[in-house]
Amino acid sequence: MTRLRTRTWVVNGVLVVLLGGAAFGIYQAFSPSSSTAQAQSRTTPVRRANVTETVSAAGTVASGYTGVANFTTSGKVTSIVVKVGDVVSAGQKLATLDSSQASKQLQVAKANLAVAEDNLAAGEDNPPANQTATQAQTSIASLQAKVDQAQLDVDNAQAAVSATVLTAPGAGTVTAINGTVGQQAGSGGSGSSSAATSAGAQSGQQQSSSSTSSSSSSGFIDITDMSSLLVNTSVPEIDVSKVKTGQKATVTLNATPDQPLQATVSKIDLTPTTSSNVVTYGAQLTLSNPPSGLRPGQSASVVITVAEADGVLSVPAAAVRTTGTTSVVTVQENGQAVPRQVELGVRGESTVEIKSGLSEGDNVVLTAASPTTTTPGNQRTGGTGGLGGFGGQQGGFGGGRQGGFGGGARG
Repeated sequence: MTRLRTRTWVVNGVLVVLLGGAAFGIYQAFSPSSSTAQAQSRTTPVRRANVTETVSAAGTVASGYTGVANFTTSGKVTSIVVKVGDVVSAGQKLATLDSSQASKQLQVAKANLAVAEDNLAAGEDNPPANQTATQAQTSIASLQAKVDQAQLDVDNAQAAVSATVLTAPGAGTVTAINGTVGQQAGSGGSGSSSAATSAGAQSGQQQSSSSTSSSSSSGFIDITDMSSLLVNTSVPEIDVSKVKTGQKATVTLNATPDQPLQATVSKIDLTPTTSSNVVTYGAQLTLSNPPSGLRPGQSASVVITVAEADGVLSVPAAAVRTTGTTSVVTVQENGQAVPRQVELGVRGESTVEIKSGLSEGDNVVLTAASPTTTTPGNQRTGGTGGLGGFGGQQGGFGGGRQGGFGGGARG
């Protein structure tokens, strides 16, 4: 019996403690308390430094020239005289079609031309005696027309023979051969060549030979100039007014992030490209010293220097508050925080140039709310979380243990 009473008292005691703790928690949750937010601030002096403004974007390595060589007539491929990796010059022979039929047609055309020329010569030397002068002139004109037609037939037949020989539309390296000896090559357009285009921009094309399939984006033989590689990128519309040709840039290949390359902006598109309501403008960068092994299609990150100021007054970008066209910083004067309007120059990512309103050595104030602010309900909020967000330890808009919008224990 004694043991039972002891156990009952223990259980009751535990329940009383638990109920008391719960009641205290409820009281703490709903009882108001005053805010104890305190401003945490630090100062930093106005210094002279170099300020650089940049624009960053993604880029892709491309060639300054790409061309496709395609047959302009149909026939059976009899030879391919180059291989992938060969460097060719403009007009160099690449492949041939069976030219036997075209050659025969050329021989017939030449024979017809010879007959027409003989008839014209005979008509001019020995006109019929019974013809009047007018009739003689008409006869000669008819013979001359036959010569002209025969010459046109020869020219067409010669062009057909020439079309059986595929030549390079421009200088470069053979990067693909999309055909084999013995296959039938169809006729189409005359192949195309183009300069590499900016990201999102349309390419200009020149006709030069024909594809085995007019719908194919590649030719019978593809040629790329590997000696004039550049970088295509896209500039957001908010930054495009800052980017100018001739500006310096740094290109970092994703494959070799520890080897940045120097480049220069060589082209900016005048018309935009819109994708998912995002407007960008294509741009091209010329590499100053392309490394060996660089290949078209490689991805890269691009940083374009759009403005620089050396040895100027500067403050941390976080110290400046800008509303519309007015920029203000807070300066520590005689122990007081005094707002002061300033004129900004170059705006870098971490620092900004101060053109007027401050002097070297002035102490500007950087302020952040303490993460120990309390709100009604005794829930801890993070204020700005020491330069960031608001919220509390439990989250949401009221605060709590998990940090809400950047406050509290994780703010």
